[in-house]
Amino acid sequence: MGKNTDNLIVGLDFGTTKICAIVGKPHAKGIDIIGLGSKPSTGIRRGVIVNIDATVDAVKAAVEEAELMSGCEINSVYAGIAGGHINSFNNNGMISLKGEPITSKEVERVVNTASALNIGAERDVIHVIPQEYIIDGQRGIKDPVGMCGVRFEARVHIITGNTTSAQNIIRCANQCGLNVDDIVLEPIASSEAVLLDDEKELGVALLDIGGGTSDLTIFFEGSIVYSAVLAIGGNHITQDVAVGLRTPAIEAEKIKKQYGSALARKISRDDSIVVPGVGGRKPKKIPRNILAEIIEPRVEEILSLVGQEIHKSGYPDLLSSGIVITGGSSLLDGILELAEIIFDLPVRRGYPKGFGGVKNIISTPIYSTGVGLVLYGNKNSGSGKFRVRDKNIYDKVKVRMSDWYKELF
Repeated sequence: MGKNTDNLIVGLDFGTTKICAIVGKPHAKGIDIIGLGSKPSTGIRRGVIVNIDATVDAVKAAVEEAELMSGCEINSVYAGIAGGHINSFNNNGMISLKGEPITSKEVERVVNTASALNIGAERDVIHVIPQEYIIDGQRGIKDPVGMCGVRFEARVHIITGNTTSAQNIIRCANQCGLNVDDIVLEPIASSEAVLLDDEKELGVALLDIGGGTSDLTIFFEGSIVYSAVLAIGGNHITQDVAVGLRTPAIEAEKIKKQYGSALARKISRDDSIVVPGVGGRKPKKIPRNILAEIIEPRVEEILSLVGQEIHKSGYPDLLSSGIVITGGSSLLDGILELAEIIFDLPVRRGYPKGFGGVKNIISTPIYSTGVGLVLYGNKNSGSGKFRVRDKNIYDKVKVRMSDWYKELF
């Protein structure tokens, strides 16, 4: 299979709707996307693997397609993780100094202090993300190295998930002959692809609506301050359409994408669509606004739940940059207008950016997470933390956090 290129960065999105492999090739000015493979996902429910064999088959097919397009052999991936099992919280840590200049060792020590928590044997830390450092009461410090002080504090955002969910992702990749460079929370990956630095600084909420989950991340002053994963997404809208129109789920998905709207008032009562019947029954013609009246309540429910999470975060009044919505469901007609009504904030659709190569294929919200995994990997390139040949592969899920510090600098 073509070239065996060791410096490739590959993102593997374990989505509820699709398994997606995206191949990036770094260069001096950034990174080019040179390959894409996408296959339907049948072994994942609400962001969590429920069938290993089906997921392995989909991963193999997606990776082979990406290899064919890129002309390169894929050996390792940055794997996305999501699901309702994800929890996150902020925490502080403090150490005493002797007044000498702070070095990288002190930074590592204070971050480790902030993240030294008992979260239970069934959970693992996925990310520890520094928000700010505080020296003798002086807040807002982003890079403390070289500064002096006596009391040194770190405020961090900690994201945890079920150990078994991480293990199953690694197992699926390994059964396909792939090493896993890192496991990355999917909304963090999406943020790498669709958010601007000034948005993160002023305050912004990113909502990634996938098939099985809706992922929320809030940024303020350049750092993540809140994250949550809701176990509801685009598949719930499709199911409502299937039940409401009495049509198979496959046809409901097509109808939703082609004719659906999240705002019924936008649709003329004169417009009509043809709906395939179930079990060989004849197709029927219905007004299109009926479809919108089925879709709108579910979208409103999803956005309202996200609004509750935003208020729970404590940052609803600090989102000067508003809301960015991405993921496949963000393409639904009327969703931006409905979101502006519900959130009472400016809303835009998030398209992946920050890369070259096959932009015409990749520049859609459907691939925001996959592109984000590539961009994350390019910023935090590792050396294959979870390898096929490692004997105690699952123990490494816990050991990996010794590399937190490498992600900071």
